[in-house]
Amino acid sequence: MADPESVLREDPVLAPVIDRRDPHPLDPVENEFERLCVSIVNQQLSTASAAAVRERVFDVLGGTVTPDAVLDAPRDPLLEAGLSRTKVDYVKNAARAFRERDLTREGLAGRTNEEVIAELTRITGVGEWTANMYLIFVLQRPDVLPLGDLGIRRGIEQLYNDGEELSRAEMREVAAPWRPFRSTATRYIWAEYEAEG
Repeated sequence: MADPESVLREDPVLAPVIDRRDPHPLDPVENEFERLCVSIVNQQLSTASAAAVRERVFDVLGGTVTPDAVLDAPRDPLLEAGLSRTKVDYVKNAARAFRERDLTREGLAGRTNEEVIAELTRITGVGEWTANMYLIFVLQRPDVLPLGDLGIRRGIEQLYNDGEELSRAEMREVAAPWRPFRSTATRYIWAEYEAEG
């Protein structure tokens, strides 16, 4: 198996990014359900707001984020912790889905990325962006290109088109040489975009 960095260094634009940045961290995930809930909490919130809400929600759940804890939690304390009514519904939907189906690493191991996205987006409140974050950070799939992520789109535009807009088709073309390691390339582009931003 080829080394991701050696494949990605063949791209003359990405090679200097690899030299000057560490890729966005990819920490081992012990609680897949908790990570999905974190992605739902983070939707459309600034990093600081998301962290504050997440901490208060985890306190309501007694520090253990499990499907049972979420389903047993009354709505009012979750609302007081900063979740919108919609997000309370979303985390409860995710809890029911985890209870009914095996959405862990083991349960999804035999599924393609497209099948995982289809399975996760059956949950009301989980869209393609959240499913792609799950593929990258929870399942640690090597070849995911999350073009629904604003940071990735802006990062590609800055690096490959002087900050001018590119269509998603053009971005997929830029990313084609990164296969089968588009997740690693994505993590370098996030790191570069966050450092430049």
